[in-house]
Amino acid sequence: MTGAGVDAKANAIRELTKSLTYKKKRFHNIVRGHYTSLIDFGDIYLTLCTDGVGSKILVADTLEKWDTIGIDCIAMNVNDTICVGATPISFVDYIACNSPQKEVLRGIGKGLNRGAKEAGVEIVGGEVALLPEMINGVDLVGACLGYVDKKRIITGERIRPGDLLIGVSSSGIHSNGLTLARRVVAEHGVKLTDEVVFGGERFVIGEELLIPTAIYVKDILSVCRRFDVKGIAHITGGGLRKLNRIKHDVMFKITHLPEPPRIFRLIAEWGNIHIREMYQTFNMGIGMILAVSREECEDVIQHVEKRRQAWMIGEVMKGSGVEIPGHRIRYPRY
Repeated sequence: MTGAGVDAKANAIRELTKSLTYKKKRFHNIVRGHYTSLIDFGDIYLTLCTDGVGSKILVADTLEKWDTIGIDCIAMNVNDTICVGATPISFVDYIACNSPQKEVLRGIGKGLNRGAKEAGVEIVGGEVALLPEMINGVDLVGACLGYVDKKRIITGERIRPGDLLIGVSSSGIHSNGLTLARRVVAEHGVKLTDEVVFGGERFVIGEELLIPTAIYVKDILSVCRRFDVKGIAHITGGGLRKLNRIKHDVMFKITHLPEPPRIFRLIAEWGNIHIREMYQTFNMGIGMILAVSREECEDVIQHVEKRRQAWMIGEVMKGSGVEIPGHRIRYPRY
């Protein structure tokens, strides 16, 4: 069983858009970022990114529970924004649906407001499009604007061999890998509304999948203000391979992984999915990774653990790609 091929599709789309992009004289220079685009704006960079919640919407639809996916939409955008040390400041949303279902829209709005409050952003606008000929249900995406002082930009370029990697806990599956997760559950003969027992614990599988994506704005920006953070990776679709985004000419050696939360253990067991596939599809309990100096590592962990679990999970080595020796896994640079 394989994942959705997120990286291959994304690379193909990027190559296509390069050839189609209209080039004109720019008022401001555009600087390439890794998780968010950077716009040169005097003493600061403005940041701009967009993302959605994907097929997690189908879980919300099955459970008829719409008040959390708005949190996911905010989270996926602001978590990308902070990967360069930027502060997210404003957000716009776009909802496409086949009919104006008031309870659905009200629930989505409730989640968006909760997420915006947690992230410290203002929702400055949005759009609801009725597209019965195109949409069979609902889709939700957003875009986030942020800013960062040029002197405090975090690009990953200063990462060096010998630096250590800190993993920050996720809240669950977040908003990636839901297509594979739903397929595993269905093929196991279980409905998303069913209560299951796994690992000695009883829970509704759909509710477990709907746990909102963690919003890391306060945690990560607080660390960035106090410590010398050299690189930040948001672990989404693609799993630990996301580390390749922030630095290409070093190897990220992952040596100390925490036990994955129950949802990932369930998916692996029910779907008979190889550990390599799991770590390149899901966050496996690690939502963000920070690259810091060896000297600051322990202090950073103690600071993060005021709100979330954190672990030293590995180190930066000479080479390239991502390696997990304990599982005999190596993901080459892509």
